[in-house]
Amino acid sequence: MRTHNVAVIPGDGIGTEVIGAGKKVLEALAKKSGDFAFNFEEFDWSSQRYLDQGQYIPEGGLEKLATFDAIYFGAVGSQQVPDHISLWELRLAICQGFDQYANVRPARVLPGVNSRLQHADKIDWVIIRENSEGEYSGNGGRVHRGLPDEVATEVSIFSRKGIERIHRFAFEMAQSRPRKQLTLVTKSNAQRHGMVLWDEIFFEVAKEYPDVSIDRELVDAVTTRMVLKPETLDVVVATNLHADILSDLAAALSGSLGIAPTANLNPERQFPSMFEPIHGSAFDIAGQGIANPVGSFWTAVMMLEHLGEQLAAERLMAAIERLTASGLQTKDLGGTATTHDVTLAICSDIESQA
Repeated sequence: MRTHNVAVIPGDGIGTEVIGAGKKVLEALAKKSGDFAFNFEEFDWSSQRYLDQGQYIPEGGLEKLATFDAIYFGAVGSQQVPDHISLWELRLAICQGFDQYANVRPARVLPGVNSRLQHADKIDWVIIRENSEGEYSGNGGRVHRGLPDEVATEVSIFSRKGIERIHRFAFEMAQSRPRKQLTLVTKSNAQRHGMVLWDEIFFEVAKEYPDVSIDRELVDAVTTRMVLKPETLDVVVATNLHADILSDLAAALSGSLGIAPTANLNPERQFPSMFEPIHGSAFDIAGQGIANPVGSFWTAVMMLEHLGEQLAAERLMAAIERLTASGLQTKDLGGTATTHDVTLAICSDIESQA
């Protein structure tokens, strides 16, 4: 029997609720399969730990995390800790420490889910976000703090290596999909250095993938295209900041942030990759038992694919679609079901499968 060692970091807010639900679903799936098992180890890396002990990740934590096959991550964010501290000391510390440079966010409207967008059934996108540099490189600083002439700089870093590898990843993703279409998103009309380099390298790499149809769009223009002409997009590749924003828009247009998954990949597998639903800690609903766990289930599908359990991934995705089609919905989708209700329903579906 295959055993997958998975580090579990529930984190903050509803992360603890939906990751707990995801673990139950994965265990039910493994039990039903009989071909593989999970060895989960939970880490208490959270904002509460930071408040109690002054750090999210203990000494030697990343070294230990590196021994796992994958990381299942809930969320980070607390009203008691400034956002830039919680993000940089936990999620980004893992993403950058493990060179998880390819952030992959699929978006489509699941059966039974209503979107406020007309023709939302045309949405079938994968947004590829460069996840290691760009606007979130952390390069910059502040001087003359507290004085009238205080200055802060935020320096975006774009390297040929970083740009080329994310474009190559995006082309291969597009190549694997039926439409074989890739849209480059930048803001090279106004940002004339880093964004122009992004454009130039994109078209260099494109020569190696003649079977992929390509186009280029400015980031402001692509937002209107996502709303007005969703059928014209397939795979989208963009910088760290731009894709971060566009992927949240994609999730909202698909019905709810509560259903959207993410994979933070180290494609070369030199380090473990990290899988997380995108909704964040959502502390406004934490502890109420109403968080939508579907995003954590879909995220688990992506983790199963990465671990080589393709059949199990397909079974889980089919179960998710039967679940949403059944009309059993949480509050974010207009229903009254609880996190427990949805988790129990999908576990029952898995157990009843032939």
